[in-house]
Amino acid sequence: MKPSLPDTLCTRCGLCCDGSLFADVELAGRAEATRLEVVGLEIEDDEANGALLLQPCRALQGKRCGIYAHRPQCCRTFECHLLQDVRRGTVGVERAEEQIAEARKRIERVRNLMAHLGQHDGHLPLSESCAEALARDPHPVPQVNRKRTELEAAMSTVEELLRKTFLGGGRRSHAHRAAG
Repeated sequence: MKPSLPDTLCTRCGLCCDGSLFADVELAGRAEATRLEVVGLEIEDDEANGALLLQPCRALQGKRCGIYAHRPQCCRTFECHLLQDVRRGTVGVERAEEQIAEARKRIERVRNLMAHLGQHDGHLPLSESCAEALARDPHPVPQVNRKRTELEAAMSTVEELLRKTFLGGGRRSHAHRAAG
């Protein structure tokens, strides 16, 4: 039996769950939020947006969901722009895999640059973690400031790549709030 597209692509990606694409995910209601809290996920109650599943999702194990059968409704229905393009036949599976690998490589570079600047908090969405690293006062050592400049440029490139490839040029799902 041939694996499904989500089995082929999503299990190599995980960007919708690891804090790279989204800062949080809107939940269907209090019952869904409670069910997720029971399994140990971090939920924030937001007056304006209702209950939110914070990203990166703690149920993510590598690039797979550890609570797949019990994941929130918005996670069940979300398909990134790249997956939609593959379904439509406008992008081949091999090309999609290459785009995922390129995005993950660029994100890893951003994470490495943040680590050089002392930002090691893996519990924040990528854009928030980057913003914290860049918010620190300029360093007296020029090499450190060059790393800051590299980080700004690398993050800008990553955000553009994620927007174009995975979010469809800026359109956002109503159930997810972009991390940037």
